[in-house]
Amino acid sequence: MISIAKVLLGLGAVAVVVTLIAVPTVIFLREDDEAASSRTFTLEDVFNSSLRPKSYNLRWISDYEYLHQSGSVFLHNVVTNKVTEFLGTDAFMEKKAYDYQLSADRKYVAFISNYTKLWRHSFLASYSLYNRESNTFITSADIPDGVQYFAWAPEGNKLAYVWENNVYIKTSPESPSQQVTFSKLNDVFNGIPDWVYEEEMFSSNHALWWSPGGKYVAYAEFNDTEVHTIEYSWYGDSQYPSTVLIPYPKAGTPNPVVKLFVVDSENVTKTAEVLAPDPFKTVDHYLATVTWATDNCLAVQWLKRVQNHLILQIYNFSGSSWDPVETLELTSSGWIGRFSPSEPVFAADAKSYYLVLSDSNKYKHIHQVVEGRTTAVTSGQWEVIDILKVTEDSVYFSSNEKDGRPGGRNVYKLTGGSKTCLTCKFRAHCEYNSASFSHNASFYLLSCNGPDIPYQAIVDTRSNTLVKDLEENNAFRNETSKISMPAVRQGTIKVDKYNLWYTMLLPPGFDESKTYPLLIDVYAGPCSQKVDLRYRVGWSTYLASTEKIIVASFDGRGSGYQGDELMHEIYKRLGTYEVEDQITAAREFIKMGFIDKNRIAIWGWSYGGYVTSMVLGSGSGVFKCGMAVAPVSKWTYYDSIYTERYMMQPSENPKGYADSTVTARAKNFHSVQYLLVHGTADDNVHFQQAAEISEALVDEQVDFEAMVSFRTFSGDEVLKTAQNHVFLFGLRGCLYLNSDLFSNSRLGS
Repeated sequence: MISIAKVLLGLGAVAVVVTLIAVPTVIFLREDDEAASSRTFTLEDVFNSSLRPKSYNLRWISDYEYLHQSGSVFLHNVVTNKVTEFLGTDAFMEKKAYDYQLSADRKYVAFISNYTKLWRHSFLASYSLYNRESNTFITSADIPDGVQYFAWAPEGNKLAYVWENNVYIKTSPESPSQQVTFSKLNDVFNGIPDWVYEEEMFSSNHALWWSPGGKYVAYAEFNDTEVHTIEYSWYGDSQYPSTVLIPYPKAGTPNPVVKLFVVDSENVTKTAEVLAPDPFKTVDHYLATVTWATDNCLAVQWLKRVQNHLILQIYNFSGSSWDPVETLELTSSGWIGRFSPSEPVFAADAKSYYLVLSDSNKYKHIHQVVEGRTTAVTSGQWEVIDILKVTEDSVYFSSNEKDGRPGGRNVYKLTGGSKTCLTCKFRAHCEYNSASFSHNASFYLLSCNGPDIPYQAIVDTRSNTLVKDLEENNAFRNETSKISMPAVRQGTIKVDKYNLWYTMLLPPGFDESKTYPLLIDVYAGPCSQKVDLRYRVGWSTYLASTEKIIVASFDGRGSGYQGDELMHEIYKRLGTYEVEDQITAAREFIKMGFIDKNRIAIWGWSYGGYVTSMVLGSGSGVFKCGMAVAPVSKWTYYDSIYTERYMMQPSENPKGYADSTVTARAKNFHSVQYLLVHGTADDNVHFQQAAEISEALVDEQVDFEAMVSFRTFSGDEVLKTAQNHVFLFGLRGCLYLNSDLFSNSRLGS
């Protein structure tokens, strides 16, 4: 293990070569037409919804039909080009509904209202059932308010929901609810994940899965009775603050105990447990994914607590129990997957499945698994991002193969041994693409998300020809043509044996003979990617356009989508190479000749706040100041699934944990200006982390600034308060040095 001290002392020995990538400026944003524009992109523009590209909402409901909501919900037939009203606005207005879910047979609609956000993905809502044939609401639906999750069956009109942590099933909208689980404890969750599974494993609000024909429902139970609790005060409008308590397992502490069950939807008394594989039964483990192949065949991925050992088990139903019939066992020298393991996608005959796995060269590629044996079906020094669709004869997937640009995305079709790129040449300047396929993949929604202004269309998959444009964002294009917008420059820096990508947002009228302030916008967490070909407008656009600040990001060691070797460089040593590489990048930017070395700042949020703090505490002398929003201070204070994936448990890696704290670097903050921003009601990175940093800095008699929200920083609140207020009264003074805070006279000089 290399200590942090040795890593940072070795900075001068890193061999760095800068390679500029020639990109036509028209692909990105304009660099040379400032004079033709009347104004810059202002802070008010950041929050102006009309200065955001629009997207087209679409839900496929067959191989050639989709629903689109624009006031009413309309049914579009792609083949006939016929459009009919499917749901009127009256029903939405009657229930004050903001969304809807359609049953598989199209006979019923669940209108969703009374939304109350819980954590990142979870929420409470009311579901009102509506009969489309009679155009009436079902008054006897008996679904209570405050439902935690709702799901129609994939066929017919059965439904399941979770209320007060228990699972219920209705065999039809008019039939009575049947209770499946009967937990009376607040810390036992059925059909929904607990906090840590929601945040780190499932990235969703549900742990309930219908079988394809609607015969069975699989659901997970999470028992958090042994999980330690975090609590914090919520400062609302009441006379006294309330206390929020969350079962939250931190690194090395007891985890939730998980079990998986399957219930017969037509007889809820018939419930059977799906048992974990024998090697995992007596050790801490996770439930990673649950995937149905048929009504009688279920695939489950179980992951050891040290997330380098996975077992994918196939179970068949024997009539009374779910019996293991096929096993795939995987191990890794790092962690398995990018974050949580990728989910298998079954072939049309359900006899084999496809899975994104690391190949022998340590790149993520598609493998076909037949009877527990894997065969790679893609290969190369690039990565498959995701499997999008599997049909009888083809596999559709996204990857970053094109032009060796890890930040690009294109959609491919694999038929037999032949691979075709569907999006590579479909439209000029579309290099970051995604696709949503109709039920049998005859058509797809193409979403081109950059580097040009986003565009969406329906495409015929069979001929890969345009059916119709859906959203060209002409109004947005016209509005931004009147504004002096920044330009984007991308290139690589060679660090050690890797060519690592950076991106720069350059002020309008950029002149290499002048010098500009530099702000590094950092995240740098494991498998992160800040440098891509996606189109964006936001706070950084304002900084470059109006404030004439160069905003740059750099994907150093530990970043994703470029192979496991690079990604696993920070395994068991967070806070080392990913921190060092941000400093290296800043030094190389200075060498380019147009950066004012006395006006360099760094900012980041969450893991980016951690890296910002570690960079400023390194004593490098490169950065004048920085802003850390919701930073981690010590990894022992963060959740178990995330932290142990990269660091193992504290007892297994004590040096890694000890060497990765911000607090140990407190004395080095004397030479920088540091702004610490955190919310007291942050359920994820707890305010405890900021309190630890503050205490360490006070103990070292370091002057620093802090901004505290007595709720939490999330979504628009961060943009409107943290970014606006903090820049105006924090970074701005640092970047402008002795100039007047509200004068641009020194910029670009």
